Amino acid sequence: MNKQIIITASFFGMLAVILGAFGAHSLKAVLTPQHLETWHTAVQYHFYHVFALLFLSTFARFKSRLITASYYLFTFGIVFFSGSLYLLSCRDALGWNWLTKFGLITPLGGLLFIIGWITLALAAYRNK
Repeated sequence: MNKQIIITASFFGMLAVILGAFGAHSLKAVLTPQHLETWHTAVQYHFYHVFALLFLSTFARFKSRLITASYYLFTFGIVFFSGSLYLLSCRDALGWNWLTKFGLITPLGGLLFIIGWITLALAAYRNK
């Protein structure tokens, strides 16, 4: 599990750098300041949870179901929370107004983050 967590964190870390640079350099002229701020929020939370995954990998040796749950919760949290914000940021620029429906996914991603942190705390508490 440790290797899988590190590989996932590495992939998401690389993606966060690419998307952060893309937003800062390529989207600045295309997005409104509000949408650019939303993009920045997506990158921020994306990075925070890459670091959470890397931290989580230090506990993977305990082979706990709670650690595994935290891994999946953080991973899907990144996809749902940050992913939906990336899409919502670009909806006007792309002319895809139907992407507004992705706004319903953002709170789900946030909830996954919260539950992931709770399960990580429980795993640490239960570890002897």
